[in-house]
Amino acid sequence: MNLIAAPFAHWLLLIALFISVGLILHAATRIAWFALSQEQLTGWFGASVVVLGFWQMKANIQPGLSFHLLGASALAMIAGRDKALLGLAVLAADTAYGHGEWASFGLSYLMIAFIPVTLAHGLFIWAQRTLAANYFIYIFVNCFAASALSMWSVGLLTCSLLAASGAYPLDFLLEEQLPYYFLLGWPEGFSSGIYLTLLVIWRPEWVSTFNDAFYLTRKN
Repeated sequence: MNLIAAPFAHWLLLIALFISVGLILHAATRIAWFALSQEQLTGWFGASVVVLGFWQMKANIQPGLSFHLLGASALAMIAGRDKALLGLAVLAADTAYGHGEWASFGLSYLMIAFIPVTLAHGLFIWAQRTLAANYFIYIFVNCFAASALSMWSVGLLTCSLLAASGAYPLDFLLEEQLPYYFLLGWPEGFSSGIYLTLLVIWRPEWVSTFNDAFYLTRKN
């Protein structure tokens, strides 16, 4: 999912880079650094490193076509939207390691970081406002479903972008690329659901979006 720069126009790569850097800096300014507890820092930094590890386990098909778990939605649930967007700047380390190109850093960040984090955060806000205050809602909707939907959304947008740029024929992407994203949605959702379930049970203080008081005292 680390896009190569060659198929894309220079102006698109530059705009994506400026937007991505702006999002990272904006997220950094919104974090109340001095108010963060040791537990919050541990959950945030630890989850960011785990996500980077997920990105190392990938299958390369063709140039610009690779598959790996995202972990971005789970990080959004653990750390919150702003800290997740900043934490996913570990894409720079992945790029420096040779798994991506600096020229397409911005475009890759928007695809595998901004989109899944935004979707997960939006679904979390919607669920809290409209659905029952239930542990199972949190796990199955905010963790499992959000992660699976994120993978499918990233796959659909990636294939659309590659087709629009002329990098690969649309029929090839629909037959050889998009189905794998659909299949990957299930392990993405399952792994996120399992990890968040374990954290909520054993280390709830690491999960900034989970609040016992909300689920125990809210009446619907």
